Amino acid sequence: MHNNLPGLLPDITCCFFPQAEFNGKSDSLFFNDGVRRIDFVLVYEDEDMKEIDKNRTFQKRKVSAFLGCLILLFYLRHSDKVVDEKLLFVKVHMPWDVLCTYAEVLHIKLPIQPNDLSTTSSPFNFLSCITRHFYPSEDLIAKETEYFTAPFEKDRLEYFYVKDRDLFFTPSMRSRMAYYILSRAPYEVRGNIKKFGVTKLLDGGVYKAAYPLHDCRFNVRSKEEECPNERYLLYNEWAHPKSFYKMQPLDLIRKYYGEKIGIYFAWLGFYTAMLALAAIVGLGCFIYGYTTQETSTWSKEVCDPLIGGNIVMCPQCDKECTYWRLNSTCESSKKLCIFDNYGTLVFAVFMAIWVTVFLEFWKRYQAELEYEWDTVEFLEQEEQPRPEYEAKCNHERINPVTRVKEKVPYTACGRCIRVSLGIGTVLFWIVLILASVVAIIVYRLAVFFSFSTRLQSDLKELEPFKEYVTAQMATSVTASVISFVVIMVLNILYERVAIWITDFELPRTKTDYENSLTLKMFLFQFVNYYSSCFYIAFAKGKVVGYPGQPVYLLGKYRNEECDPGGCLIELTTQLTVIMGGKAIWNNIQEVLLPWMKNLIFRYCTRVGSEKVIPRWEQDYQLQPIGKLGLFYEYLEMVIQFGFVTLFVASFPLAPVLALVNNLFEIRVDAWKIITQFRRMVPEKAQDIGAWQPILQGVAILAVASNAMIIAFTSDMIPRLVYYWSFSVYPYGEHSSHTMQGYINNTLSVFDIQDFSNKISLSYFRYRDFRYPPGHHRQYEYSIYYWHVIAAKMAFIIVVEHIVYLTKFVLSYVIPDVPYTVREQIKREKYLSQVILHETNLKLVTKRLKPVGDKILKHNEDKEEEIMDLYF
Repeated sequence: MHNNLPGLLPDITCCFFPQAEFNGKSDSLFFNDGVRRIDFVLVYEDEDMKEIDKNRTFQKRKVSAFLGCLILLFYLRHSDKVVDEKLLFVKVHMPWDVLCTYAEVLHIKLPIQPNDLSTTSSPFNFLSCITRHFYPSEDLIAKETEYFTAPFEKDRLEYFYVKDRDLFFTPSMRSRMAYYILSRAPYEVRGNIKKFGVTKLLDGGVYKAAYPLHDCRFNVRSKEEECPNERYLLYNEWAHPKSFYKMQPLDLIRKYYGEKIGIYFAWLGFYTAMLALAAIVGLGCFIYGYTTQETSTWSKEVCDPLIGGNIVMCPQCDKECTYWRLNSTCESSKKLCIFDNYGTLVFAVFMAIWVTVFLEFWKRYQAELEYEWDTVEFLEQEEQPRPEYEAKCNHERINPVTRVKEKVPYTACGRCIRVSLGIGTVLFWIVLILASVVAIIVYRLAVFFSFSTRLQSDLKELEPFKEYVTAQMATSVTASVISFVVIMVLNILYERVAIWITDFELPRTKTDYENSLTLKMFLFQFVNYYSSCFYIAFAKGKVVGYPGQPVYLLGKYRNEECDPGGCLIELTTQLTVIMGGKAIWNNIQEVLLPWMKNLIFRYCTRVGSEKVIPRWEQDYQLQPIGKLGLFYEYLEMVIQFGFVTLFVASFPLAPVLALVNNLFEIRVDAWKIITQFRRMVPEKAQDIGAWQPILQGVAILAVASNAMIIAFTSDMIPRLVYYWSFSVYPYGEHSSHTMQGYINNTLSVFDIQDFSNKISLSYFRYRDFRYPPGHHRQYEYSIYYWHVIAAKMAFIIVVEHIVYLTKFVLSYVIPDVPYTVREQIKREKYLSQVILHETNLKLVTKRLKPVGDKILKHNEDKEEEIMDLYF
């Protein structure tokens, strides 16, 4: 493990190195000699320009000590200041020997020979046949030459495919190695305590920024002949709105930003492409429901003045609410037909299969990218510990694998305490979310009574809207908006708590850190975003009692019932508000805020148009990327994935909205990182990390969720039970199966005389399956109720088993790794073994040659002595 860099912490007087004059080339990526490439830039304030105080002197010592350590490894030069006279820019260059040393430390894979295997398209890769016509022109973005690669070893340099030393290590590799050194360079030693890492200095304000350079401006080609203009190409062929129809140049994204950024955009693009199929089917389901809403038998009965107009319904609250006629919910019942129909059932089953196909094909595509991007054998041992972890390593333990002593930051007991604190904090915040959900439920109950008495009178002048704006609808919409606001506020608060807890746990590697934070954030976001939807789908209107004996929440508020059109409409409203509001809020955060910050910064630091600003100062004016990188982008998409899969039975248009959002999301994210942010430090990544098992867990839960929505939230099962059993003999009076009489059959009767107060009506109706008054089991559940419950349970069990069996078969049939990729991996391992064998053979031969020469000479001398004896 390379915890310490070569050399001791030098005296601060060793740090002063010449200041290079700016050569006037705004796009230059090299030092003034035109040979040494600028691999990294450090920015700090010139303390000589400020008033002298104790704190400033201490910071200056830290800067000097840090740079003094770096000068042992890097070629460093200060640069002239153009925009801000208070800032000093240190340009960092990594010499060849340092590059070779740290390429071996980081196990960077480099070419050994061109790939001699022919690439054949996989029969499962059906998307490539469609999308190949939409890729950027190869005249602009040339296809990368494929090589067999092997982990770099300095002693075997001659076996690697080195055409040009200056181009052998790509700029992203050089930046990655430079940042590795910078994050471990010490700047202060006090006894046994060593402080190191540019991250600490950035957090403490000692350094203002540390970043690799963009290769050019995003909208203007570089004037430098050797500049590849990759940023310009990415902007024009990927991030520009005119390129919205083009496929993403993933190889160039990976080359410029590293594998971690590349795998995110590969996943997002693949997910969006697969959403297109789901969106088409969902839109077809919606159109089917929209066209059949006028022909639905049960909806026509609700709207019929002779049927729905003669049915008087029970008041929905105790005092303020009045009786109402069923045909007043005519428009609600028509809207319900759009979403609650047999097409929705087919679509829910389709989505359960779709999500399996999506995940299985993604595994295959990911395996192809792993091979192409040299991350197949990216093991945990290759990932170096985080500097924050190394800085706390004060305890010793025996490594269970090597049986060698090693330093760790905590004992077994200490680790247990840290993890327990993290779990306890997450559980506390989840309970806080549930408390907020209960508060919103209470709000629903409280304002419903108010809307019931005042809404109709307040809307007298708005006659066209009066029949659409019901008390239930107004309550549902306002509660959804409040729920969304509460979700956003809790997100902001919990985000900071989750980061603090994860920092306290002190995970060893960057991957461990991100996985731990991912799990915490997703558990919280899952409860935060979905709890209100689960309440509407599975709890609301399920335990309300019946007239005369209603159920009260907290002994005060009567449990709310579903909208007269059903809870499915309310669930659809909730999903629309949250998905739409979330998309708008995220775009404001991701686009407007960085753009406004950059605009303000450029205005405050504007210079005369005659001045030429160097590349490093242009990049300093951009926004720094957050510590968590693309974490929030993944989180946003996975939450959306949950909405698309968990509740799709209530909202078939969810895939359509997700598709439209993602088409913008890809270009917005691309535009953001290319035009508004400094270049990220490239990072290695094999896959999408902890998000993969989370997606699989959501996919499994989605099957049960949609089956239960169809069974318990929609009216599909009661309608099917009536059609097949209760519309004909022995329960019904019709000679053939029909939906006629369904409404009358599903509404129970309550005798007004059972109330203490006297009303002129003799009876009214309510939604339930109970025996009528006068029956020997009056107001108890009827036989229809138990038929419906049995049908619902049977439906859930049958659908779940069929879908899970289908998912299992698909998972087994579709291999995770394509055959061609397996062959190429075997070929690459074979070549690596051949090189290793030949190198070892040459090394042994080289070492044994002097011994062999001695033995041969000794034998020749013996033969001469024998010959002399005989002759």
